[in-house]
Amino acid sequence: CVWIRPGTGEFTVNKRQLPDYFDFDLHSMHAFEPLQAVRKAGAFNVHCTVFGGGLGGQAGAIRLGLARALQNFDPELRRILKPLGMLTRDSRVVEQKKPGQHKARKKYQWVKR
Repeated sequence: CVWIRPGTGEFTVNKRQLPDYFDFDLHSMHAFEPLQAVRKAGAFNVHCTVFGGGLGGQAGAIRLGLARALQNFDPELRRILKPLGMLTRDSRVVEQKKPGQHKARKKYQWVKR
């Protein structure tokens, strides 16, 4: 969940500051991208809660939630965010394991004799 409020530019993730939560700057930049795209980097206080997945997936979830929150705050921002792909959910999920196979795609080793 992502909440935005007009403010000084605070960005907290699970009650920790953004640089303290993400180890890599790439994840921090990915999560912060919607604010930079609409040029409102210091205009909002952002509070997020995320869980599950890895840090990269959590950064992507924050990015999507922040873009949607900005769109709800000002519907005019949609025309900036949509072409950049920030309002599109990544629909990839783990493929199901099939019966008679080791994993989703991997087969059991074939034995001739």
